[in-house]
Amino acid sequence: MGLRWPVLVTLAATAGAAFFSSCSTANRAVVAPLQIEGATYVGDAACADCHQEITRAFPASAHARLHLDNGKMPGRYGCESCHGPGSKHIAMAGRGGLDKFIINPGKDPQSCLQCHLDVAAEFHFPDHHPVLEGKMNCIQCHDPHGMDIMKPAGGLAMARRNESCAQCHQQETQPFIYEHPALREGCTICHNPHGSVNAQLLIEPDSNLCLRCHVQVAGPGAAGNFFIGGRNHTPSLALGSCWTAGCHTAVHGSNIHPILLY
Repeated sequence: MGLRWPVLVTLAATAGAAFFSSCSTANRAVVAPLQIEGATYVGDAACADCHQEITRAFPASAHARLHLDNGKMPGRYGCESCHGPGSKHIAMAGRGGLDKFIINPGKDPQSCLQCHLDVAAEFHFPDHHPVLEGKMNCIQCHDPHGMDIMKPAGGLAMARRNESCAQCHQQETQPFIYEHPALREGCTICHNPHGSVNAQLLIEPDSNLCLRCHVQVAGPGAAGNFFIGGRNHTPSLALGSCWTAGCHTAVHGSNIHPILLY
């Protein structure tokens, strides 16, 4: 039976409100062009003279598909929308001090966060990667110019997303004899990479995280009990989460036990 007319109206109104809300948020984020004192906007062609490798790859980037000004505001698309007006940077070519006259997202995340407001909020969660503290930067995990913006620049540009994390978290992402299959889905299946209200950037604070994949299997006296693999885990879970109750502590993988016992 099809949806009734009032329901369709309600769904359409809700979707429309969400759409315009997201658009208005984006517009507020990019209403003012980046400024560098004394510099003016020069256009992408001037950048291509020196940065040919980047400008060749950039048309395939997700960022290249953003045109934020509709032609009415200078510098709101292309190179200068993220790096600021480039005239003084170009004037200093070959004379040193270039970084003084350009905004570098590898050192200052604000040009990224002016558009990515949701990420900016996550960096203020209790547990977060220290980007705002200046101990990390966005381009360590993302390639802003390349085809796959979710991958880091350089040698790992076409690698699996886990290898972005492996640059720093080598112990957790090393090969294991008994691997945790969740790692095949990527680290972000358990962790929010920007920030979380939970420790270790976890998307869930307790055993509910594990139960997202490890579906309960009914067994004798199943009501009120947690049965996983036909075994009642309720007594163990009363002592803590799956990884703190002294059981599956090798959550990323184990070299000694197939069910990730440490």
